[in-house]
Amino acid sequence: MADFEQAMAALDRAEGVLSDHPDDAGGMTYRGIARNFHPKWAGWAYVDRGEPVPNNLVVLFYKSVFWTPIRGDKIINQRVAYSLFSYSVNAGVEPAVTMAQKVLYVGIDGKVGPVTTFALNSVDPDLFLARFALARIAHRVEVCKKRPSQKEFLIGWLDRDLREAK
Repeated sequence: MADFEQAMAALDRAEGVLSDHPDDAGGMTYRGIARNFHPKWAGWAYVDRGEPVPNNLVVLFYKSVFWTPIRGDKIINQRVAYSLFSYSVNAGVEPAVTMAQKVLYVGIDGKVGPVTTFALNSVDPDLFLARFALARIAHRVEVCKKRPSQKEFLIGWLDRDLREAK
C-alpha cells in the first residue's frame, strides 16, 4: 500500500516553504497550504507571528484534508497515490478525484469509494499516470484561458504534472 510519509516528503519538495504571489488565487501559501482556501488552519497563527510552524500541524493537515479522503492508504501503487494526492492539493479533492474517475472510466461522484479504489489498483500505473497528466495539463490550459493572470504559473504546473507522470 502507498505510504503517506513518502508522499508527504515528495509534496514538501514540490511545494516549497512560503510564498505570497499577488496572482495566486490561494493567496499566501505555506508548504502548499493556501490561506484563502484554508483560512482556519492553526498554522497561520505561527506564520503571522513569524515563528516556525510545528511540522505535526502540517502533516496532520495534509493527512486529514487530502490523504484520507483519497484513501491513499488503500492505493497500492505509490506513484498513483502520490499523483492523486498532489493534484488534490493543487485543485481540491473532489476535482482531482473527478478527473481520476474520468481517466479510469468509472462512475463520477468526486469521492474515492470501493469502485474507484479498485480501478486505481487495477489499472496499469504508467497508463493511468500518463492519462492523468494529460487531463491535468488540459485543465491547466483551460484555467489560463479563463484567467490569463494564471499563465504565470503554467510552466511550473506543467513541470510538476510531467514529473509525476514518470
